[in-house]
Amino acid sequence: MAINLTKGQRIEIGLSKVGVGLGWDPNEGTGFDFDLDASAFMLGENKKLPKEEYFVFYNNPISPDGAVESSGDDLTGGNSDGDDETLTVDLAKVNSKIQEIIFTVTIHDYEARRQSFGQVRNSFIRIYNAQTDEEIAKYDLDEDFSVETAVEFGRLYRRNGEWKFEAMGIGYKGGLQYFVNKYV
Repeated sequence: MAINLTKGQRIEIGLSKVGVGLGWDPNEGTGFDFDLDASAFMLGENKKLPKEEYFVFYNNPISPDGAVESSGDDLTGGNSDGDDETLTVDLAKVNSKIQEIIFTVTIHDYEARRQSFGQVRNSFIRIYNAQTDEEIAKYDLDEDFSVETAVEFGRLYRRNGEWKFEAMGIGYKGGLQYFVNKYV
């Protein structure tokens, strides 16, 4: 049974392949589609990217070590009943320099479209077993983030040779560039 995550909650992963799924429904009546983007920042001990290629998103769909892969960019959220974008992580392939992987969700072109997570319907991000599709944990984005446009959802991190997951749930008024500036 999946856990509904709360901010700061930590869970054991115990998997070799982890999926991170992002889903949302198109919001009617705002005049624009909502384009949410899932990204992963693979960080070293200094909390920075060792190289820019360790930033995985729709324009860089696979990390240099082959450990993190993006499904691509869903521009509307109306293309499925479940996950609209996914990031798949093969923990066995993660470069030994990488100590944590931060997962973010941002709204593309939020300023021009005057959009925030409070206007998105049924938005969520979930962690699942990428081999069986069994959901491990889920975080509803629309409940806690009414005016935010960027969210650090959570992180996978190494602790004593094991991978664990922490729900971060930190919202920001900013876009993808905010996270690039923070982690590059």
